[in-house]
Amino acid sequence: MFRRQFLQSALAAAPKPRPNIVFILVDDLRFDELGCTGHPFAQTPNADRLAREGALFTHAFAATPLCSPSRASFLTGQYPHQHGITDNTDRSARSHTLLTWPRLLHDSGYDTAFIGKWHMGVDDSPRPGFDHWVSFPGQGESFDPPLNVDGKNVQPHGYITDILTGYAQAFIERQRSQPFCLYLSHKAIHPNIAQGPDGRVTGSGEADDFKVAPRHKDLYTGMAPPRRANYKVPPANKPALQQQLPGIPPLSAATATDDATILNRMRMTKAIDEGLGRLIHSLERANALANTAIVFTSDHGYFYGEHCLNQERRLAYEETIRIPLLIRYPRAYPRATRIAALTVSTDLFSLCLSWAGLPAPPIPKRDAVLIEYYSDSVFPRIRNMGYQAIRTHRWKYIHYAHQQGADELYDLRADPFELHNRINDPRAPLAALRAKLNVSLNTPRS
Repeated sequence: MFRRQFLQSALAAAPKPRPNIVFILVDDLRFDELGCTGHPFAQTPNADRLAREGALFTHAFAATPLCSPSRASFLTGQYPHQHGITDNTDRSARSHTLLTWPRLLHDSGYDTAFIGKWHMGVDDSPRPGFDHWVSFPGQGESFDPPLNVDGKNVQPHGYITDILTGYAQAFIERQRSQPFCLYLSHKAIHPNIAQGPDGRVTGSGEADDFKVAPRHKDLYTGMAPPRRANYKVPPANKPALQQQLPGIPPLSAATATDDATILNRMRMTKAIDEGLGRLIHSLERANALANTAIVFTSDHGYFYGEHCLNQERRLAYEETIRIPLLIRYPRAYPRATRIAALTVSTDLFSLCLSWAGLPAPPIPKRDAVLIEYYSDSVFPRIRNMGYQAIRTHRWKYIHYAHQQGADELYDLRADPFELHNRINDPRAPLAALRAKLNVSLNTPRS
């Protein structure tokens, strides 16, 4: 129904000229890893430029902290329980049917491209709604990645971030008479690991699996990454994290992320930022920067030893559900705008359609965001840890769907690092938060 209404009214409603849209999605980038979001020494001048010349969203969240479902939520404006991509197993067939906002832009006359990591299964074939397609199977390779370019196998040589950026530049600089939409989905800063159809991966996810461009191998040498106050603090009164599992060591300082891993991730981020600078330069060279909306964000965050966690980034703590969100679009956001409103990755569906003057579901004025997670086969500690969570400006309630007595409640104003579970505190607003969670789960979306 929505698509039929859209097709009938799109061209009549669209403003002239309609903006180009460049959407850049990073893999696993935390909310606090850019200079503009508070990192003390990260070299991210081009991301910082977006924040300086546009908007920085200070309370942006992923609908779910898991790659495949999160990517589907960005593209569809729906939560995993609505779009059906609920885990990292092979969802290739389902992902071919998704009604995405680039597909709607394509139907209204935009020249569209998807470049990078699709990762809703291992199928790298072109998806509907994209005039130009550059992707790879599953997680991809950091060096010399085999690519599917418009349905043909291509074998480039070099570093994947640079290669994807090159394809993106070429698309931006094409001669065309219509507006364009570029969706650039980086592999970085994900480790170089292999994934099978069942979602299982090979590779440790430790420092050596984070492959950096040779030019950055010595960047940040000798520097110590900043740490949050919950770093290497073993979980207390967190039954879901404290469960004893055969062959799995309990969370402790030994399980926390080491400095070498963090620094390699920062080196990978440097290549992404350099690529962003190249794209901005291409827009300037094409005289298109003023009429282009640039979005820079991440599918979810990552643990750097908070609660003694490392790769188990599926959990509902701040370090993994909060994401950076930068938008440079002069028509919509004045320079150095700071937006503190609660924002969710699903909102980008409506934002991008509205910039193009197309019918879009309204973005609600919310006082809470829903976060959900279903399943994954990679990390034994969280294999049966499906949950739904509600996060307001002050409170966070996490309801574990399959574990009795494991729910968590945090007063983020008094306890921003989520160290003190107040689930049994009669003074905490647990009933109100449960009601908000129920309403959020049952609110229809696009």
